[in-house]
Amino acid sequence: MIVKDENSSGVLRTPDERFEGLPDYAFAPHYRAIEDPEAGTLRMHYIDEGPRDAPIVLMLHGNPTWSYLYRHMIGPVVATGYRVIAPDMIGFGRSDKPVARAMYGFDRFVAWMTAFVEGLDLQGITLVCQDWGGPIGLRVLGGQPDRFAAVLATNTLLQNCDPPPLGVADWPGAGIAAWIETCRTSDDLPVAELVAGACVTRPSPEILAAYDAPFPDARYKSGVLQITCGIPVDEAAEGLEANRAAWRLLEQWHRPFLTAFSDSDPATIGWEGVFQRRVAGAVGQQHTRVIGAGHFVQEDRGEDLARVLIAFLQSG
Repeated sequence: MIVKDENSSGVLRTPDERFEGLPDYAFAPHYRAIEDPEAGTLRMHYIDEGPRDAPIVLMLHGNPTWSYLYRHMIGPVVATGYRVIAPDMIGFGRSDKPVARAMYGFDRFVAWMTAFVEGLDLQGITLVCQDWGGPIGLRVLGGQPDRFAAVLATNTLLQNCDPPPLGVADWPGAGIAAWIETCRTSDDLPVAELVAGACVTRPSPEILAAYDAPFPDARYKSGVLQITCGIPVDEAAEGLEANRAAWRLLEQWHRPFLTAFSDSDPATIGWEGVFQRRVAGAVGQQHTRVIGAGHFVQEDRGEDLARVLIAFLQSG
């Protein structure tokens, strides 16, 4: 459904009925208006569970997933006494989806998430970030560090194109380059199969259908297609210097920073050590590996990651 058509590309909104009856996803929807200089007002969806005055856990997904990814973690964390907020990035989930691929620059994703955090005036945040939730969330933290109390990073990165020990050797490498080229030249991607292919245990057909739910057809997938093209891979890339600035901030950020990467995610594991070495708050933490999980650790071992998160929250 087209909700705006001020320009030739428009903004799409996935019909609500696509989200009815999804397995283990009975969360009430919430929406926040996000102002964009080109698209106008965009509607960002988020889950908001737990007491309003409880400490906040902000769970950020990546590509091509949405807040559905965190469904097995939200309940246990709320039951322990926390407020969980899990937004869908613009272009994903129940959030609005500009059709023009040019709308989905790296800095724009950061601006949208910054507007969301500011709009809800979130304070004392524990950030849980995976995949693109890391680069976007850590950039928001880099701009407003006083809003954040702690970070749990899993299967993520903060791209910098720097050699070790500042970055990862030979990154991005041939695999990432090929994936970027696939996204650049494609006009559609099989979302559910991308999720399934990065899990140790293939999800059921019903769960895979839930990952396809936000995208009735290829027109809705501009964000999925374009976000990968925004990976900073050279010195001229959008967001690279801002990422490096975020790293410099993290080197002086002494609040708790825990890594909990999977044992079966070769795409990001090289960044685990970079976070542990460079982030001031990572020193002395009980860093862990989640066993039996692929890239989408929340899907493979969401309950296990929830236990790690709860122990981390209670250790502070």
